[in-house]
Amino acid sequence: MKLTDAKLRTLSEPGKHFDGNGLYLELTPAGGRYWRLKFRHTGKEKRLALGVYPEIGLKQARDLATQARKLLAAGVDPSAQRKADKAKAEHEAVNTLEAVALAWIDHQSARWTAETRGRILASLRANVLDKLGSRPLASITAAEIMHAVQRVERRGAGDQAGRVLQRVKAMYRWAVVHQRIETNPMLDLVPAEILKPREVKHRPALADKDLPAFLAKLAEYDGEPATLHALRLLMLTATRPGEVRGARWAEFDLEAALWIIPAERMKMRAEHRVPLSTQAVAVLRSMAQHSSGRELVFPSPYYPTQPISENTFNSALARMGYKNVATAHGFRALFSTVANEYNWNPDVIERQLAHIERNEVRAAYHRSTYLADRQHLMQWWGDYLDGRKSGKVVKMPARAA
Repeated sequence: MKLTDAKLRTLSEPGKHFDGNGLYLELTPAGGRYWRLKFRHTGKEKRLALGVYPEIGLKQARDLATQARKLLAAGVDPSAQRKADKAKAEHEAVNTLEAVALAWIDHQSARWTAETRGRILASLRANVLDKLGSRPLASITAAEIMHAVQRVERRGAGDQAGRVLQRVKAMYRWAVVHQRIETNPMLDLVPAEILKPREVKHRPALADKDLPAFLAKLAEYDGEPATLHALRLLMLTATRPGEVRGARWAEFDLEAALWIIPAERMKMRAEHRVPLSTQAVAVLRSMAQHSSGRELVFPSPYYPTQPISENTFNSALARMGYKNVATAHGFRALFSTVANEYNWNPDVIERQLAHIERNEVRAAYHRSTYLADRQHLMQWWGDYLDGRKSGKVVKMPARAA
C-alpha cells in the first residue's frame, strides 16, 4: 500500500515502509526517519539516500525517486551521479572567478612588481570581480565578460577595457592548464569584435624646445622636497616613475656613481644598473638631508614608511602648468628622442631605458650592458639638461661618436 501524508505522521514501528517502485521510508529504533530508493544497476542491488523525513516530504521524495529512475533508464547509476555532482559542486565552490583570479595573479607575481600586481588586482576587482567574483568560474559565460568589458568602455576607458579583457582571457587560459576549468569559454572574445576601434594615444611628453621654460619652473617649485628631488632624478636617469618612487638608499653607491635596481622592482624582472651623472649624485646628496637614515629615498610626507604616491609626479607637473602637456613617463621619451637626434648608439640608449631586445636571435648574441658607454651618455645628458636651463645646447662629445 502506498504511503500517505496522514500515515507518515502516525508511523511508529521501526522497519521499512514501502511506497512502491523501490521507494520506502526507514524508521530506526532510535527514531530516525530516512527516505531510501532501492534499485538495481549492472545486476547489483543498491540503495540511494533521498533525505530525512519530515524535512523531505512524501511528494519531494517521490520526485527525487522519479529523477533517479530517469537516470537508470539512461544507463546512469544515480548514486555515482550524485557523487559526481557533489565533487563538481565542491570543485566550483573553491574555483570561483575571484579565487582563480587570485591564484593566477600569485602565479604571475614572479614576473610582476608588487606595484603592477596591486594595480592589476584592483582593476579586476573594480571591473569584473565586483559583480562576478563569487560565481563559479565554469558558470560564467563569454557574454557576461563581454558586457563587463563594454561597461568599462562606456565610461570612456577604452584602453582599460582592452587590458581587462586581455587579463581575463589570460586567466582563463591559465585555469584550463591548471585544471580549474575544463574548457575555455572566452576563446572567441576578440577585442576587435567587441570593442570600438581606438586611436593610439602616446603619453604627453615635453619637446626639447620646451626644456628651458620647464627647467626654470622646476627650479621655482616650492612643493615637497621629496617630489622635487624625485622629479630631478627621474629626468636625469631616464628611469620609470615607479623605479624612482620606490628607490632605496641601499641601492645606491654614490662614490661609484651607480644605482643598482634589483630585479624584483623592474618591469622586466631583470637587474638594471643605472650610471649616475654628477648632477644625479648631487640630487641624491641633497635628498639625503631629508631622508637619510630611512629605507626609502623618497618617502611620503604623510606615511614615511611608504614611497611617494603614484600620482605625485603628474600632480606636481599639473601644479607647474603642464597638465596634459607632460607626464612623468614622458621624460623617457624626451631622453630617447634627444639622444637619438644626437646620434648616440641606439643599443646604448635602449639598454639605458632597460628595454628588452625582442629579436630572440639578436638577444642571444647581444648581452652587453654597455655600462661604460652609458656612463658617458648619462653624463652628457646631465650636462645637456644643465645647458638647456639657459637655452644652450651641449653637443655630443667626439669620444662617443
